Amino acid sequence: MEVMKFGGTSVGSPERMKEVATLITKSGNPTFVVLSAMSGTTNTLIEISDYLYKKNPEGANEIINRLERKYLGHLDELFLTEAYKQKTKKFITEEFNYLRTFTKDLFTSFEEKAIVAQGEFISTNMVVNYLQEQGIKATLLNALDFMRTDKNAEPDLQFIREKLTTILENTPDQQIYITQGFVCKNAYGEIDNLQRGGSDYTASLVGAAINAEEIQIWTDIDGMHNNDPRIVEHTEAVRQLNFEEASELAYFGAKILHPTCIQPAKYTSIPVRLKNTMEPEAEGTIINNELVNNKIKAVAAKNNIIAIKIKSSRMLGASGFLRKVFEIFESYQTPIDMIATSEVGVSMTIENNSHLTEIVDELKKYGTVTVDTNMCIICVVGDLDWSNLGFETVATEALKDIPVRMISYGGSNYNISFLIREEDKKKALQSLSNRLFNQ
Repeated sequence: MEVMKFGGTSVGSPERMKEVATLITKSGNPTFVVLSAMSGTTNTLIEISDYLYKKNPEGANEIINRLERKYLGHLDELFLTEAYKQKTKKFITEEFNYLRTFTKDLFTSFEEKAIVAQGEFISTNMVVNYLQEQGIKATLLNALDFMRTDKNAEPDLQFIREKLTTILENTPDQQIYITQGFVCKNAYGEIDNLQRGGSDYTASLVGAAINAEEIQIWTDIDGMHNNDPRIVEHTEAVRQLNFEEASELAYFGAKILHPTCIQPAKYTSIPVRLKNTMEPEAEGTIINNELVNNKIKAVAAKNNIIAIKIKSSRMLGASGFLRKVFEIFESYQTPIDMIATSEVGVSMTIENNSHLTEIVDELKKYGTVTVDTNMCIICVVGDLDWSNLGFETVATEALKDIPVRMISYGGSNYNISFLIREEDKKKALQSLSNRLFNQ
């Protein structure tokens, strides 16, 4: 069985939903499909929640009414028969009446998560009803019945596997199984989610649970490109990536893939294929355990980076210095992206600036602290093992005309990272493309 995930753009209109239906039924084999909410819906639901947090039910109701009219307006275009049109209309009406109940009660983060989850329930219902109208054996599975996180907010893989196995055994002879991405229940039985971008994670978890042949992530771009196509000219799709390479690119800015989503697939050695809904015949990118030796694959960039440097001659050679520094970041739950050390100092980068003032204040106990904002991490990914002579030199030569604040190399066999100013990002990415891929 294949697992296919489609994002919000792929199901963003009745026309797109019909195209998705064609894609998922093309092979004729049983297929497990994970769908996101229609594009724009999740943001609208978050806006509704914001009004309710601010105790403005009138504002929330106005947006609920507007969103309901939008969905009901899609029915004539999606369905041919009155029976399925009315069936779907009844479901949508019930959904929006459910959303209206939140305007009458105390509103907390628990209610917000329940509201934000409804976009996926609407899109999956619409697509299943359309498939059934076309005479296709399709069944709708509620993700809340099997997708669960543990007390550490991590997916409960054993629970997911056991529940999905039972559900599939109880629904035999179906061609298409459809479920919601993003949503889950937590260890306490409350509606929760896998964070934004979590539909990719859902697909990977499902694929691992059912031991799928392949997991396909369908978006609006032809696979993962060797550079950012929004900034750099003449980029190309990378046809194959190792799981480690894909993880590095996703973490350091490649927007097509959620950084955490491929981990379950990696652990179970299930290939992940990135495909383009607009160009379904395009090859896309396959992510697997294979490693192409002696090749640089791609470049990615991550904005809004803050560089923090702490210098202290009195800490020279002092044991425990780094531990004390790291404990400060840990106490404020602020991850570090890059790090460079010397005998008298350490430089680190962070992306989360919510506790920057407090972190800097505490670091001043141990040395002189300087902060650089509006920085950017450029990540070059491929087979960058230290034994491959000259590979790091090729990357650094491409940036010879750009001021580099930090370099991180050796922590991974697949990545060399450069910290530069955001204003130099476009020039850096273009120069790297010219040097690495266009010669």
